[in-house]
Amino acid sequence: MKRRTFLQTAPVLFAGLPLGPLPHPSRHPRAAAPRKVALIGCGWYGKSDLMRLIQVAEVEVVALCDVDEHMLAGAAALVRQRIPGAEPKLYLDYERLLREESPEIVLVCTPDHWHALQAVAAIEAGAHVYLQKPVGVDVRECEAVLDAARRHDRVVQVGLQRRSTPHLVEAKRYIVDAGKLGTVAHVEVCCYYHMRDRAVRQEEPVPDFFNYDMWTGPAPLLPYKGLPHRRWRSFWAYGNGIVGDMCVHMFDMTRWMLDLGWPLEVSSTGGIYVQTEADATITDTQHVVFEYDGLSCVWQHRTWGKAPDPEFPWAMKIYGDQGTLEADPHKYDFTPAGGETVRVEARYEREEFPEDLEEKDIELHAAPATRAHFIDFLRAIDSGTRPVADIEEGVISSAACILGNLAMLDGGTLSYDPETRTLSGGDATLLARRYRAPYERP
Repeated sequence: MKRRTFLQTAPVLFAGLPLGPLPHPSRHPRAAAPRKVALIGCGWYGKSDLMRLIQVAEVEVVALCDVDEHMLAGAAALVRQRIPGAEPKLYLDYERLLREESPEIVLVCTPDHWHALQAVAAIEAGAHVYLQKPVGVDVRECEAVLDAARRHDRVVQVGLQRRSTPHLVEAKRYIVDAGKLGTVAHVEVCCYYHMRDRAVRQEEPVPDFFNYDMWTGPAPLLPYKGLPHRRWRSFWAYGNGIVGDMCVHMFDMTRWMLDLGWPLEVSSTGGIYVQTEADATITDTQHVVFEYDGLSCVWQHRTWGKAPDPEFPWAMKIYGDQGTLEADPHKYDFTPAGGETVRVEARYEREEFPEDLEEKDIELHAAPATRAHFIDFLRAIDSGTRPVADIEEGVISSAACILGNLAMLDGGTLSYDPETRTLSGGDATLLARRYRAPYERP
């Protein structure tokens, strides 16, 4: 059923609540002057994020930065297409960009192992930051970004845009917050996409247009086996696997939906059980338990085999004694106890933003969420308040997922105290990865 039909024909389900979709402004109020924006990381999602910001605010894209000259040129061409007359300056070095351009807003959309260094540098340069998830590649990096944001009083919105996804915002308001689920004691989150890189590659020369040493940055310098774009997620050296990439979204959505903070304990099992021949080093199978007082949130991923529920291969399922909510970026199903399941689909904005339909590789269902996320980010900047995915919320979700991997590697049940920033149940040295010289931790 379509959203409006659902909300207008479910009087028992939504008794006493305002009907109709929640307000969803399509554009942030015009600022006194265009906002000076810079993008660091011009790959697939960097360009996508920048295009969504351009759609909802008056901006001047002052600079673009990437270590791949081809990516950089492609992003510049796209900006010129969307903003006639725009001529952003192009940089290979983000530190030089920050020194020379002094942007008001910086989008950090690089691989995970660069997030913390670039976010802290942008904050220290005076910018507000839209930071792709996760906040950092290890727990200490996450702490450093939070500290920098608070110390310099900058707004940091983490790219956990499920918090701004229209149909999910409605589900939280009309179902979860309204108490329609009853007592909630169990949540399942999962990803069964076959997204782990399965190739075996040979070492090859680094092309002239790509600075592999700078791309690697503080991570270990591995043999170059072709452009690492997007497939870098399959290697521990640069990220936190599928838990750090996909679980962080669903776990964060769970915390937001249920108003949860830090988990009391995190445990995990997993490994490479099936795809043993690939170069990839991340798990192809993993199980993580985030334990709360009276509630457990259980993650499962497999990059092989069939999804148990093909309707929800990457999803969150909240189980209450009065109902069940199953949700993902495309839709949600609500099943009241003893009642029929009602489905609500994601909101698309094809008419409002027809350029979406021609954009290469766009996640069309996610575009409204990202636009709303940017509107919330800009509102927080203007009002001096915290955005919906404030850096502290991003740290909790990011660090908890990182703890899931550490628990698997360390073989124990871990507990992190955010007040003392100490770890119980495992080796505390795992909270910080070793940096490659001459890079220094933020």
